[in-house]
Amino acid sequence: MKVLIIEDETRAASHLERLLKKLAPEMEVVARLESVRDSVDFLSREHHLTLIFSDIQLADGFSFEIFKRVNVSCPIIFTTAWDHYAIEAFSTNGIDYLLKPVEEERLVKAIEKAKQFSPSLMLEKILAIAGNKPVTSFKSRFLVKVGEKIKIIPVEEINAFYSFDKATYLHTKGNRSYCIDFPLDQLENMVDPGKFFRISRKYMVSLDACSNITAWSNSRLKMHIEGIEDQEIIVARERVQEFRDWLDR
Repeated sequence: MKVLIIEDETRAASHLERLLKKLAPEMEVVARLESVRDSVDFLSREHHLTLIFSDIQLADGFSFEIFKRVNVSCPIIFTTAWDHYAIEAFSTNGIDYLLKPVEEERLVKAIEKAKQFSPSLMLEKILAIAGNKPVTSFKSRFLVKVGEKIKIIPVEEINAFYSFDKATYLHTKGNRSYCIDFPLDQLENMVDPGKFFRISRKYMVSLDACSNITAWSNSRLKMHIEGIEDQEIIVARERVQEFRDWLDR
């Protein structure tokens, strides 16, 4: 039984593979892929899979895009670190949804559902979801601690989220930075992707903050955000085109 894992977090992919070896030794992980592009290329050539495990938000986009571009006849089990994409159709129609870190009991149940699911119905449901995009609710505000007090920061006041020295911060239009409890990987699923874009592993910026952008070396882009001292706010080269498309919507 051939299994494909689509996951851009190495630790999460390794954890899932270890669980599969323990709980379903008959399943062979034939590949671990990290992007929409690589997955489309692989699935265009490989047509004999038993099951696919796929994270929802990858480095280069939503995994739903994969299944819009290629025909997949095997069941798909989605995984993610945040529950904003939990659509009832996944469970009721046999395509399951697992929150990371994946637990053994939930994984066993998901595999059993996938074995019983009709491939044709599965593909129809995936394409419908991909076409309509998941119905999500995003955070409208964040709570931050200022001394002994708690302050409410509406997302409309946030220019950027960034990581520094193993911590994550939000930066406001009032040029104040506050430490928050959520890592950037988790924040990507918590805020509206139409208003915030992950330009690199270190920065996620708001649309309102994108007023000072210049060309940079190696086909990259450089940003300046008032109040942030870092002079190297760089759009990662592999994200430049997607960033341009996001700005030009």
